[in-house]
Amino acid sequence: MRTIGVVTVGRSDYGIYLPILRKIQGDPELTLHLIVAGTHLSPEFGLTVKAIEADGFEIAERVEMLLSSDTPEGIVKSMGLGVIGFAQSYARFCPDILLVLGDRFEMHAPAAAALPFKIAVAHIHGGEITQGAIDDALRHSITKLSHLHFVATEEYANRVMQMGEEPWRVVVSGAPSLDNLNSMKFLSRQELETLLGFRLDKDPLLVTYHPVTLEYERTEWQAGELLKALEVFDLPMIFTFPNADVSGQVILNMIKSFVKKYARAHLVENLGTQGYFSMMAFAAAMVGNSSSGIVEAASLKLPVVNIGTRQQGRIRGENVLDVGYSHAEICAAIAKAVSPEFRAGLDDLVNPYGDGSAAEKIVKKLKETKLGNELLVKRFCDWRWHA
Repeated sequence: MRTIGVVTVGRSDYGIYLPILRKIQGDPELTLHLIVAGTHLSPEFGLTVKAIEADGFEIAERVEMLLSSDTPEGIVKSMGLGVIGFAQSYARFCPDILLVLGDRFEMHAPAAAALPFKIAVAHIHGGEITQGAIDDALRHSITKLSHLHFVATEEYANRVMQMGEEPWRVVVSGAPSLDNLNSMKFLSRQELETLLGFRLDKDPLLVTYHPVTLEYERTEWQAGELLKALEVFDLPMIFTFPNADVSGQVILNMIKSFVKKYARAHLVENLGTQGYFSMMAFAAAMVGNSSSGIVEAASLKLPVVNIGTRQQGRIRGENVLDVGYSHAEICAAIAKAVSPEFRAGLDDLVNPYGDGSAAEKIVKKLKETKLGNELLVKRFCDWRWHA
């Protein structure tokens, strides 16, 4: 039996992992070793570990690492606590392969801690670029700490190989979150209203806005411009919680004040994977700077107003309208996004992130890859050898 360790640190990665977790769980030749950390264990972010348990997954380890502080010092201390916590976890049990995802500071800790334990690390969503966030450096660092790479597009595969990774280690799997869209039954409007405790008399705006961590000093102004633009629109607005990043509390407090002022606005801690994708399916448009607007929204033909630099550099479909931070730009883009003409123009849109078959490719590679020194000992492959 091969043991696959999977690290989940928050709602954002858990929904992406879900199809993979199901396949590992259902494979008689694999054992799932699920490690839960980060915001999953925080009451401030909805204690989403309960949703994982409700989905039927046994949690092997819980790694407490997140301080309540959202200052740069607080984030770095959380990173340090994470490395310590994962070291303690690996001292108890080392999986055969450790699966990590994305670019969060919480996710960097398990990859770094795995190095001295000689644990083979497999990384999902490498090779991407998000120029406005510290996540960019964290993602590329995780790539160099990893031994297998599951990337969403050919362009991202080339970028991983450009960083010196051997081609045999790189699999173009597509984005695993798209598998959910093929298999998941969306909630009805009435079921969504019950989940939210909020009426959706019109198709809503789904607002998911996170701190731009390389511009955190401007967070208050940036969020203020977004909220000023939203004041113009007489539509229901569903806000999700911002990430646990530097100045995340600034955004959260501003959203809470906005929701108190406007009855058409509602803030939800955690919609869950099914609830979030169902909301995307019903929304008139998505507004903010979330990767879900770049990766998943195209499959749902959902117009997206992508604000600022947080997602700058990522491949995106024609459903995405990129704008700056001023309320005038945001307001004009929302008006365009919710227009029937713009939505109608997305009928033939193809999602550049794949067709929803990623989990099968990923689990196949995790099963078939030979363990040992061939996997663990990495050779730097100069780009000119295979460019």
